[in-house]
Amino acid sequence: MTSTELGHRAAATDTLVKRAFTQISPATTVLAVGGYGRGELFPFSDIDLLLLIDVAEPPREDRDKISEFLRVLWDAGLRVSQSVRTVKDCCEVHEGNLELTISLLDQRLLCGEPRRWENLTTQFPKFLAAERARIVRHLCQMTRARHAKFGNTIYHLEPNVKEHPGGLRDLHTMHWLRLLRAGDSEDPHDAREFLFEVRSRLHERAGRDYNLLDFESQEAFSPEPAAWMREYYRNARWIFRSVQQAMEASEGSDSGLLYQFRDWRSRLSNAEFTVLRERVLLREPGKLSSDPASALRLIQFVARHGFRLARDTQRRVEAALADLADIGKNAWPALREILRLPHSSLALRTMQETGLLAALIPEWKRIDCLVVRDFYHRYTVDEHTLVTLDSLDGLRRAEDPSRQRFRELLEEVDQPELIRLALILHDIGKGGGKGNHSEESTRIGREVMARLAVPEEQRDTVEFLVKRHLDLSSILSSRDLNERETARTIAEHTGTAERLRMLTLLTFCDVSAVNPTAMSPWRLEQLWRTYLLGYQELTRELESERIRAKDTPAEETDFLAGFPARYLRTHTPAEIAAHRELAQQSGETGAAVALQRTGVWRMTVAAADRPFLLASVSGALASFGVNILKAEAFSNDQGLVLDTFAFSDPLRTLELNPTEVDRLRDTVLRTVLGKTDVKQLLKHRRAPKPASNAARVKPAVVFDNGSSERATLIEIVAQDRPGLLHDLAQTISSNGLNIDVVLIDTEAHKALDVFYVTSSGEKVPPEVQPRLQEKLLAICRG
Repeated sequence: MTSTELGHRAAATDTLVKRAFTQISPATTVLAVGGYGRGELFPFSDIDLLLLIDVAEPPREDRDKISEFLRVLWDAGLRVSQSVRTVKDCCEVHEGNLELTISLLDQRLLCGEPRRWENLTTQFPKFLAAERARIVRHLCQMTRARHAKFGNTIYHLEPNVKEHPGGLRDLHTMHWLRLLRAGDSEDPHDAREFLFEVRSRLHERAGRDYNLLDFESQEAFSPEPAAWMREYYRNARWIFRSVQQAMEASEGSDSGLLYQFRDWRSRLSNAEFTVLRERVLLREPGKLSSDPASALRLIQFVARHGFRLARDTQRRVEAALADLADIGKNAWPALREILRLPHSSLALRTMQETGLLAALIPEWKRIDCLVVRDFYHRYTVDEHTLVTLDSLDGLRRAEDPSRQRFRELLEEVDQPELIRLALILHDIGKGGGKGNHSEESTRIGREVMARLAVPEEQRDTVEFLVKRHLDLSSILSSRDLNERETARTIAEHTGTAERLRMLTLLTFCDVSAVNPTAMSPWRLEQLWRTYLLGYQELTRELESERIRAKDTPAEETDFLAGFPARYLRTHTPAEIAAHRELAQQSGETGAAVALQRTGVWRMTVAAADRPFLLASVSGALASFGVNILKAEAFSNDQGLVLDTFAFSDPLRTLELNPTEVDRLRDTVLRTVLGKTDVKQLLKHRRAPKPASNAARVKPAVVFDNGSSERATLIEIVAQDRPGLLHDLAQTISSNGLNIDVVLIDTEAHKALDVFYVTSSGEKVPPEVQPRLQEKLLAICRG
């Protein structure tokens, strides 16, 4: 039904109401309010009536007549929703009942004594003038709360055409803001007529007030439901964007101190962009057409600072799209910067809303508003993709310990932008509509990355993630995690610890974006178990699997020979080349130290093997107050030791004081060369805050002679604290044992350390183990 037809229904209902009123003659004045007052009466909508009375407690005879009047209406088949109020009631703010005031914005007189309505039309505008700001604020808060309830997205596969974002309720909100003279939005005539027809057909099909556009209804309304739903989303997107802009405009009129503070706080600008009222404006709007690269710099600005585009900026970007057709060629450096910044998911949503994402990656159009029938998924393909990116960014704010583990995993990833690019591409193959979408997404992704000019090595990683993005999910649902073969399968599919980390994070995001309850606590725990199984398999038997000279190129023999075989599995060719160069430097000076920051800080030390080397480096790091997250130690046949550390800087000492980076590197180098006493460094370390009893970890030290052919594994669980690794390593070394490999991990306050230890090239004798175990337990107890 069109708006005209709905108006005809309302007029026909007016006749029934007036006829009943004439028949009963109750002592009241009857107003049509709400949707009925607007003349928008759907087939099975309620008939919203306001009955004006003179006093709050009318005489019994008047109450009886009102009841009889309502009974006649119900008997006539009308679904009446009535409110009985005095004029005074109508001109007061009722906490928790803003609906009364809102409904009166659409009032019109039907029948009864006119004087009450005339009194209301005199008093109500005065009430609105006095309370307008308060009413507007409550209306916007209610609207935003409703949006949040449905995930702030229009892209539900089975949307509620009334309540969901982009639905009729948002049309009403814009209408109310205009009546309150607090909003400014364009006339949504076409979108409104489309939704009016959809809701009318839903009512007629169900024979009741039914507003859910379910799969069955979509098929009933169109022979091509997927294409028809794209029309729905285009209209809903226009409405959702318009209501957001209307609310921003209404809130912009607030001159309170809080808003002034927000305005002051958001003043930020550079030569191209400025921020006003937390929205980004262009200093030179015409530059978008003359300098297409400025569009990507605009998105980088959003990704860096977390501000949305102003309405005018968004329109100008959309208007310039014709000049941005080639923006995707060789755009990887700019896109990579966007994907590394803290608000990258907001930036990508901005690109989607303005059309920039489809300009950058034309293949994106295939999944724009695409419905794929799946009773497990809640969102369209494009929205699911954007929600995966929201999920990854959300890990930075994770407070739940079960999710903090994944946050720490993300911090260890050297190139998180590759995960984000893989997420953008992982379902893009669904737009083809046939075959294995993982294979199709891989094929399309290969073309996209070639056009963007992504370097070959990074391209291989993204291609792997896209092609294998369902592997871990499949293992979760179809394999027994207690089976030995499951761990082998995970290791075979991933190949390296870094790829396993990245695939685990991608799986976390993919499952989390299916629907709000898909990543249940149980599934979260199973995913973490899956990661640990793969990681343990990739790192097992570290000592028995050694690289031999006959297995390496001649020019690399001296460096690689003797390293554990896992070294090749856990490091990229570029990293191995950098390590080889560091080893050459150490041969000239006795030791060499490299320090860099990616997701976390990473330090690599190359030096000739000597007792207490690992303990010395970890002690030097601890003296700077950093938290060691991971550590590995490798030694080759030439007596070279390669120690690698990943650590965080919780006090941001290195970030805020660049000179401290050089001081840390110099301190570690002097410590390795024996020129600085690590014990003196640790004397000045701040004492850690003791953990609460509830958070304390019971220490455990276990010796394992069966997992490696030639080394003893010492597995340690303890309460994490600064200097723990130094104290443990020093204790082991002081007992005449050699640490060949060490794996350090942390889970919240729990340290999980595994040392591969030998005694004169053999396993640790059984008689030595109890005494060493007691010493290590004493260290763990602090």
